[in-house]
Amino acid sequence: MLSFFKDYKKFAIGFAILSAIIISIFYSILKVDKPLPIYQPNKVEVELVDSTIQHVKKYHKIADFSLTNQNGKTVTQDDYKDKIYVADFFFTTCGTICPIMTDNMRDIQKEIMGDDDVMLLSHSVTPKIDSVEQLKRYARRKGVNDAKWNLVTGDKKHIYELARKSYLAVKTNGTGDEYDMIHTENFMLIDKKRQIRGFYDGTDREAISKLLKDIEKLKRE
Repeated sequence: MLSFFKDYKKFAIGFAILSAIIISIFYSILKVDKPLPIYQPNKVEVELVDSTIQHVKKYHKIADFSLTNQNGKTVTQDDYKDKIYVADFFFTTCGTICPIMTDNMRDIQKEIMGDDDVMLLSHSVTPKIDSVEQLKRYARRKGVNDAKWNLVTGDKKHIYELARKSYLAVKTNGTGDEYDMIHTENFMLIDKKRQIRGFYDGTDREAISKLLKDIEKLKRE
């Protein structure tokens, strides 16, 4: 009788181990990544969204744009067609958060260098100061690769409208006039359909790591 229980115990342990392995295999096969959210204006913090679109619940996309990059080239949404990209807002004379953001964006650039599906886009919030020549000097100093990363300048009202009504990156009220300033640490992850799929603190290394993982997740969708 004692021998029977010993044999049964061995069988039970073996069966439990085998069951755990089978369950683990099935879980791995059936596991599906939860897709990244699609951010709509009504689901984003009120302070980040222009008051005219805070009611929008669906179909929000990045609007058409026409800006000038560090090489004097006109950059439009067509340059980012069928691309995943990371966008931010900065200015070259910033001495606080912008240098950290730019360094982190450069690190993202290193990770995506061989990936044709992913690009970067940085908008100057002081376009009157950030001329093409100024952006070019800054790009050289910061190691910007022209094929992957556009630093853009242009009409201030146009840039600020993009920030407030497209990228949902507002941190201050204003109209984009001479005395107005948007200063946000946010990086925005944009998908191939021009939809916002994530917000990340561009000064936080852990947030940058999450952003890189989310890019890979977005590519699998």
